[in-house]
Amino acid sequence: MGVIKRYMQFVKPYRWQIAGTLLIGIVKFGIPLLLPILIKYVIDDIIGGSMSAADKKEQLYWLIGLMLILFVIVRYPVEYYRQYFAQWTGSKILYDIRDRLFAHIQQLSFKYYANTRAGEVISRVINDVEQTKNFVITGLMNVWLDAATIVIAAAIMMTMDVKLTLVALVVFPFYALSVKYFFGNLRRLTRVRSQALAEVQSHLHERVQGMPVIKSFAIEPVEQERFRTHNKNFLQKALDQTAWNAKAFAVVNTMTDIAPLLVIGYAGIQVIDGNLTVGTMAAFIAYIDRLYNPLRRLVNSSTTLTQAVASMDRVFELLDEKYDITDKPEAVECRDVKGDIIFDHVHFRYDEGEERVLKDVDLHVKAGETVALVGMSGGGKSSLVSLIPRFYDVTDGRILLDGTDIRDFNVRSLRDKIGMVLQDNILFSDSVRENILLGRPGGTDEEVIEAAKAANAHDFIMALPNGYETKVGERGVKLSGGQKQRVAIARVFLKNPPILILDEATSALDLESEHLIQEAIEALAKTRTTFIVAHRLSTITHADRIVLIEHGKVVEDGSHEELMKKQGGYWKLFQVQQLDQ
Repeated sequence: MGVIKRYMQFVKPYRWQIAGTLLIGIVKFGIPLLLPILIKYVIDDIIGGSMSAADKKEQLYWLIGLMLILFVIVRYPVEYYRQYFAQWTGSKILYDIRDRLFAHIQQLSFKYYANTRAGEVISRVINDVEQTKNFVITGLMNVWLDAATIVIAAAIMMTMDVKLTLVALVVFPFYALSVKYFFGNLRRLTRVRSQALAEVQSHLHERVQGMPVIKSFAIEPVEQERFRTHNKNFLQKALDQTAWNAKAFAVVNTMTDIAPLLVIGYAGIQVIDGNLTVGTMAAFIAYIDRLYNPLRRLVNSSTTLTQAVASMDRVFELLDEKYDITDKPEAVECRDVKGDIIFDHVHFRYDEGEERVLKDVDLHVKAGETVALVGMSGGGKSSLVSLIPRFYDVTDGRILLDGTDIRDFNVRSLRDKIGMVLQDNILFSDSVRENILLGRPGGTDEEVIEAAKAANAHDFIMALPNGYETKVGERGVKLSGGQKQRVAIARVFLKNPPILILDEATSALDLESEHLIQEAIEALAKTRTTFIVAHRLSTITHADRIVLIEHGKVVEDGSHEELMKKQGGYWKLFQVQQLDQ
């Protein structure tokens, strides 16, 4: 199977640990196989022997003593190390897979995350990867140990009585056919169940994040019903899988229960006819247990492995997601940026078949200029600035940075030269200091404080319970909107990039916060090429140039004074906002 072959790439580095675990396991499973031989010897050679009672007891004491040493002193460390190394290997493989997945999901584009729910990704990285551990523990270790136990037990039984061994093994072919029939459909049912679970997790993840909305609109009963729908769907898929699984177990275990009856019946007749000793019959009955217990475990393993393979499918489906934004083989590092940016006949659409969001945009922004992009919502302003750091690539045309197409740069080095402050800046649930350090992870405490002061954030940070070490909560929930914005600006100050993008950075803030942030932004924009996407026109009158974008096209371009004199679209927008105020 292709999926198993791919999974083995993660297993390969640990092949010697797995081999060692198997060898220890063979010793562990092999020791109990001595018990039926002991039973035969005690019944036939000690109890049924011709020695004196004292000699029989002495031999029995020696045998039991040796077996106690074997089971108590030898088997204990063997069992411990088999379990430890099996779990250690499985956990290391899972660590490697999750590490690869996280590196992969970090490279997936904004387009992927726009079309995929976060809970779906989390489910695959956590739940599905965890399920694949069973392939390592069960498929690569326990199955082989159980198979080895069956082979060793059958070989020992053959040395005692060939015909009786064949009777014991007569149901094996029917067992194999049953497993093939029942477990062929189980992988599909398990995959469907996993998808239903991922949907529950995605829905739950969204609702937990949106709990303020649920509470503010008092729609708890409605949301309870919606969650119940997803939960019921998962329940149904789980029950479908359970029903098929139970049917498989019922049939297969019935078959494995027939074998002991056949052995007892045939062996009993042989003993009555004098063709078999009582000790051999007792040993065979004991070996039947040793033979069919691993077989029953193999049935369990079939279910476990089916679930593991279904989870592998989902893990590799995520790993196979293509990158929309990639580096060319000959891509160069983005260094010594001046900040001269040209939009050369740029067209852009988010998905094939959709209408173009940007249409033939021609715009030249000189190094160090501050350019404000204005216009009605949905005009394409945010789409335009998202093309500069290559969150998306242009559909047609090109964007030049200092005369070089941005697609010729290594994408990480390009983004390293761009600082962004958005309307809704995401803060992680770490300390304020750690959130500012995202701008430059190697920054010193002094540099962090300087950046915070430049962003008008130092005073409010020092007023927090633990200053710079205060935890801000998930998405910065413990800070006000204005405080979050100032932390976001502080990390851009720390990054100190030559290009700055401010996308609605001051909208929806109170006047005091807006004033503080406006001061910080103006300080930040000095000597940098700056793009400001703004809704409130009063905040961008200082810009070197103002570009009006309507329906994806540049319709006006000039300073505030020039555009006001023209009395065109910008003038009309400005008049409307002045009247509103």
